[in-house]
Amino acid sequence: MLTVSNIHKKYGSLEVLKGIDLTIQAGEVVSIVGASGAGKSTLLHILGTLDTADSGDVLFDGNNIAKMNSTDMARFRNRHIGFIFQFHNLLPEFSALENACLPGFLAGRPEKEVKQQAEELLKMLNLSHRLHHKPSELSGGEQQRTAVARALVNSPRIIFADEPSGNLDSQNAQELHDIFFRLRQEFNQTFVIVTHNEQLASMADRTLVMKDGMIVQESPIA
Repeated sequence: MLTVSNIHKKYGSLEVLKGIDLTIQAGEVVSIVGASGAGKSTLLHILGTLDTADSGDVLFDGNNIAKMNSTDMARFRNRHIGFIFQFHNLLPEFSALENACLPGFLAGRPEKEVKQQAEELLKMLNLSHRLHHKPSELSGGEQQRTAVARALVNSPRIIFADEPSGNLDSQNAQELHDIFFRLRQEFNQTFVIVTHNEQLASMADRTLVMKDGMIVQESPIA
């Protein structure tokens, strides 16, 4: 599904990624771990087209998205990729439902269709009673579940999550982790997750360990 080869990235004189090779299969949950500064988030942003590599290829179903122009890349990102970050980044003036709808509206999909799908997702995430509440009226766990619905509303092929439970207490973190694996079971959803949470990392199909801009270990879960 997703294959990257020989990815290099520098910021000024600092070499952040030093030749990354990686393949992600459809329906996999892959965690990426390592110390701060190892290059985890930079790799995730390149995989998700939020950043570009200095050299190397990023192939999605055989198409080299690293060679797309910015317009085509933005369109591809909106349609095929979902993102979940440590901080939910919900728009404060919009309700949970409106926030969840935004990627669908940006994709130019019919408003009724997008709202129906967003409502179904929020209900699946136990937020049916919070559809019209604004982020300031939601708990941290509810805000992050709203962000999950937003990431899913365009039925993306793959979701990239950067420390998705890093801002949650242990109970909400566990609930969020369980949601990821329920989505994989029900929809064959693919996840690539950067995390410092050892429990989440251990639940993944594969754990990739990064150090000094390289993948130094790959640990399949028995």
